[in-house]
Amino acid sequence: MMDSSTDKYRLIRSILIKILVLNLVVSFAKIGYGSFTNTLSMESDGYHSLFDGISNIIGILGIQIAARPPDRRHPYGHQKYESLASVFIAVLLFIVAVEIISKSVDRFISPSTPEITSLSFVVMLLTIAVNLFVTIYEKREGEKLKSDILIADSMHTRSDIYVSISVIAGLLAVKGGYPLIDPVIAVIISLFIIRAAINIIKSSSKTLCDESRLDEDIICNIAFEVDGVMECHRIRTRGTKGEYYIDLHIEVDPKMPVDQAHSISHQVSDKIKQYIEGAKDVVVHMEPHEKQD
Repeated sequence: MMDSSTDKYRLIRSILIKILVLNLVVSFAKIGYGSFTNTLSMESDGYHSLFDGISNIIGILGIQIAARPPDRRHPYGHQKYESLASVFIAVLLFIVAVEIISKSVDRFISPSTPEITSLSFVVMLLTIAVNLFVTIYEKREGEKLKSDILIADSMHTRSDIYVSISVIAGLLAVKGGYPLIDPVIAVIISLFIIRAAINIIKSSSKTLCDESRLDEDIICNIAFEVDGVMECHRIRTRGTKGEYYIDLHIEVDPKMPVDQAHSISHQVSDKIKQYIEGAKDVVVHMEPHEKQD
């Protein structure tokens, strides 16, 4: 259990820096050897991996801002910048997909046969192994830390694996005398990348658009466990995974002293934070109970 959101963002930033280094190693390996052997698909895949590094840099900047404490202009904190950075990653995915499709069309128009060597396959397999490790590690840590950006970036890296597999299939096709299979596979993989980008935007939009995050009935049931709560309604929830902001209205006996009613509101708030993991702030509004005729 982390002591504060600052500790959480420090861990996320540390993870992103480690992954940035791995992504740069992978991208330069593919770009370098692809250029040396005139293998366009490998070189393009290297630039695709380079986009992973760029997305890591965006993620690090996003986390740096998200880690800032609340201030007068941002009383709810800066957590949404993490989700906003995730959207930028999705945009990068769209750009990569369009670039792959464009290069595939060029390959159809002007077919070329690159120099395929055993080392070509070794480089691709090693980079796939690195990306597989990054994907599993980043997704696991993202779920543990409830981080939108780590989960989004793991999906980005997973798409890189698909692209690399398509490159290997293309290399095999070239050696087998079917060079046009390479661009066909690349187009199919680009569709997977587009789907990943759409899923990231859907996930991040839940936070950016303040979509309701928790079941209202669960919150009401918790409130009713406190003696003196006669009614519960107008429940609103929002926030990121692991950092929920909750507003609700409770009704109490109109003859109840103010200090007692105030005590009940605190009990409701404490009980909700106790039962709901990640409830960062709970605002309880008190109203007099109106008898139904």
